Formats: sequence, structure tokens, C-alpha cells
Amino acid sequence: MKKIELLAPAGSYEKAKTAFKYGADAVYCGTSSLSLRTRADMDNKDLIKTIEYAHSIGKKVHVTLNIFAWDEKYQEIIQMAQILNEVKPDAIIAADVGVIDTLKQYAPDIPIHVSTQANIISLRDCNFWYKNGAKRVIMAREINKEQLRYIMENKPKDLEVEMFGHGSICFAFSGRCFLSDFMSGRSANLGDCAQSCRWSYNLYAEERNNLGEFMPIEESEYGTSIFSSKDLCLIKEIPEIINMGIDSLKIEGRLKTEYYIASVINVYRNAIDDYIKAPNDYDYTKYIKEIEKVKTRQYTTFYFNDRNNKDIQDLSGRQYNDQYEFGGKIVEYKKEKSIIEIKNKLIVGDIIEIIIPNKLEPKTFKIEKLWDYETQEEIDSISPGIKGQKVFMKLPIECKEGWILRRKK
Repeated sequence: MKKIELLAPAGSYEKAKTAFKYGADAVYCGTSSLSLRTRADMDNKDLIKTIEYAHSIGKKVHVTLNIFAWDEKYQEIIQMAQILNEVKPDAIIAADVGVIDTLKQYAPDIPIHVSTQANIISLRDCNFWYKNGAKRVIMAREINKEQLRYIMENKPKDLEVEMFGHGSICFAFSGRCFLSDFMSGRSANLGDCAQSCRWSYNLYAEERNNLGEFMPIEESEYGTSIFSSKDLCLIKEIPEIINMGIDSLKIEGRLKTEYYIASVINVYRNAIDDYIKAPNDYDYTKYIKEIEKVKTRQYTTFYFNDRNNKDIQDLSGRQYNDQYEFGGKIVEYKKEKSIIEIKNKLIVGDIIEIIIPNKLEPKTFKIEKLWDYETQEEIDSISPGIKGQKVFMKLPIECKEGWILRRKK
């Protein structure tokens, strides 16, 4: 079988390290002002550091430069293109044809990956971008597996194809949305989406014979999330995705936590590797069980299996799978007392899971003792007070720096 790339989100340098630690072959990240996630914590220095780190361990970095740019943005785009041509990321992801043309001129050494924002839904789309210099196309999430298979069987052999496998789905077609700009003055196409589609709305019905009398329509007491979609999850479809020859499977979530990245990437890493080793033994249920520990929306396969699928909306706007949370991150392992950076309140007696890279089942244990990081006095509990707050804890197995702890609520 052809090796499929597992592509992870990286909203910061630390998140990139976590993604690599838990099995990502590559990450995608961008600078704060020229990608579609301007709130991601990645400046130019961190971006360069991420590229250098990735290449030092044999991994890849794809840089997102996928805004739809006004003319006044092009001086900054040119400067960034020149920087990238020097630091050599493995690809630049872009959608705007003006941006792509600029990248060809000022970053000619870097391969172009055409973003899902370009609405690539056909073989003709793929052929057009191939003729215009694209190394890879990132497919729109709206196409199904039959359409994908047709493209894979007929595309130019050296054109790579990437698809989304997990994460949030935008309400609009391929993310081309003006709802946020209309409602809050924050443009999704310039990377500042307010996620207006996730808000809860109050709706009212007016009976035509009783004008002026409005009756509330409620999904819950918090209103109705009429635009909110479920989250994509194609863990069950991993065999089909690999067998049709897809080059890269992408996980959405540059604004998600290191805990989310570690949990999701670890599951997909194990699923991909397990299927390649023993295709006849693939059992998606064990991966679903693990991935459902991560707080998220309800899951859908969107249009992958059926273009007529209607099970894509989450009208409640609720978060599901909330029995676990980010417990902490291992700073330094020592046999008696390890240093843990805490992310939520920890109490003696809590049930903790250690998410182990390249192993699906976590190691579960109960916190027996905690020690204050400054005084080393024994304590019963600790709550986050400052960024990077630490505590001493005894761990049941040898661990590595950067491993993630999950706390059962």
C-alpha cells in the first residue's frame, strides 16, 4: 500500500512538537496575518523554528498563506514569500490565484498546495491546477468517495491529493463564508472568523392571521444553532481512503489544544498503521471508543459516503464527550517525582490517563500524592493560577517530556 501522510494542525510551535511526538508526518501552520487562522499563536520566528525542528527530525511543514487578499496585503505577501523561499518549508498552501501567482514569482523553490478554499470538486479542477504548477490539491469537503475515486484513477500521476479526515466543518461551501463578516465585521476569508455559525439564535414564528404575535421556536432554552454542523470523523473509512491512494489525510484544528492534537493524532496514527499491517483485522470501533473521549461536537461522515446525507447538523450547539479534560503535560520524568505542567485542577484521587505515543490504549492510574513545585510540600489539590504552573506527581510508568495527561472528570 502507498504510504499516506498524516497531516496535523499546528497553531503554535509547542503544538507542532506535540503533533510530531504523537505521530504526525507533517504539520500545517501559518503566520498570524496571512492564514485563515489569525488567532493562532504563531509568529515568523516560531514558524521558522517549527520548520527547522521538523526538518531536524525528518518531518515536514506546510505553510498556510490562504487568505483572499486585498491589494494592500500584497507587499506583506511578497515579503513572506521571500522569507519562505529562504527557510524552505515543504509546501505553501494557498487559494487566491493572485497570491499563487505572487508565490510563483517570489518563492519559486517552494511547492504549491492548492487550498480547499479553492473549491476543488472535479477532475477538471485538478487538471487546471496541475497545468498551473500545483504539486498538490486539497479537495473540497463536499465531494464523496465515488468522486474522489474517479479523480484518483484519472488525475496526472504526479499530482498529489489531500483530503480532510477529521475536525470542524464550515457551514459554507468549502469555507467561503460571509456570515461572520456580515454579523461581526470579522472576515472568515481574511482569517478572522467569529464562528457565527456556532452561535445559538432565537427564532420566532408569526401566524399570518395574528400579525405581531411572535411565538418562540426553541431547540433548547439556549436557542437553536441553526447553522452549526457536526464534526467530521472518517476513522471508519480509513481503509477506503488508503486503498484509493489518497496522498495525505488532514486533521482540522489549529486553534485546538495540545491535548486535542495528541488525542486525535494518536488515534489516527494507530488506525493507519494497524490497517497497513493487517488490513483484514481492521476494527474501527476501538478507535471510535478512544476518540470519543475528546470533547467535541457530534460526529458525521458528511458527504464522504452519501451526497444526500442529511445527518450533518447539530441543532443543539452542545459539546459532547465531556467526561475527560486536559490534565497536564509532562515537563520532566523522574522515577519518584515527575514535573507536570497543569492544565486543569488536579486532586489526589483523580483518575488520570497517560496518552502514550503510537499506542492506542492509554495508561490509567490514580493520583496518590501531589507535591507543591516551589516548596515540595505534600498537597491535596492544585488549581491553575498562572500560565505554565507546575506540580510534582509520581507517574506509574517511565514517560517522555511532552507526553499528555488526560483527567477523568
